[in-house]
Amino acid sequence: MAKSRIDTTLLENRIGYRFKEWEMLERALTHSSYSNESGLKNHHMLCNERLEFLGDSVLSIITSNYLYRTFSDCPEGELTRMRAEVVCERALSGYSEAIGLGEYLLLGIGEEKNNGRRRKSILADAFEALLAAIYLDAGERGLEVVEGFLLPFIKSEIEKVRQRGSFNGDPKTLLQQFVQQAEGDFLEYAVVGERGPDHMKSFSVEARLNSNVIGRGEGRSKREAEQNAAREALKLFSVDVI
Repeated sequence: MAKSRIDTTLLENRIGYRFKEWEMLERALTHSSYSNESGLKNHHMLCNERLEFLGDSVLSIITSNYLYRTFSDCPEGELTRMRAEVVCERALSGYSEAIGLGEYLLLGIGEEKNNGRRRKSILADAFEALLAAIYLDAGERGLEVVEGFLLPFIKSEIEKVRQRGSFNGDPKTLLQQFVQQAEGDFLEYAVVGERGPDHMKSFSVEARLNSNVIGRGEGRSKREAEQNAAREALKLFSVDVI
């Protein structure tokens, strides 16, 4: 991609980590709408989606480990709800905003025009990609370094939620909890439609329980569409999610 190197010094100061391989950080900041406009055959490998995939797991293990050790008296269900609350799209986008991550994102022309730097789904995905970038760049100390950066956000969010008096949990996690009550049931999400240009793409997703459709949802990202499908499915269990 023909572009000049962006100055990420302030961002790295906010993170508290200096990248050894700057290209790793650049990849974490590259949205698919930007790489798509490169015209390169492997443009899908030049955006942050693969890092986001890894970052989701890094986020989960660090958060789960912290909750398990800190809240030793909480049952599994409560720990699951707590984790869901502090790693949901709303929370992750808030963490991104706290470090000004949106300022550094590489976005396509259309996404830029449509206020993509403030879209919660883009900010949440970029934060997960950033976690993966730090994890990989730090090598053997990957988890330790990411933990040092991430846990202050997690701790602060837990305190905010506890002050509100409850953990609502995200729709996908709550739906999974209901499904697990019946042994042998299988829950999956299937993308059944995509429409619109790259910078305004909309996804349609079905939530399926044992191949039966129990909810449908749409969103500007697959994550958002899945959550909306799960939210609709939860109505079958008479559960309303904020």
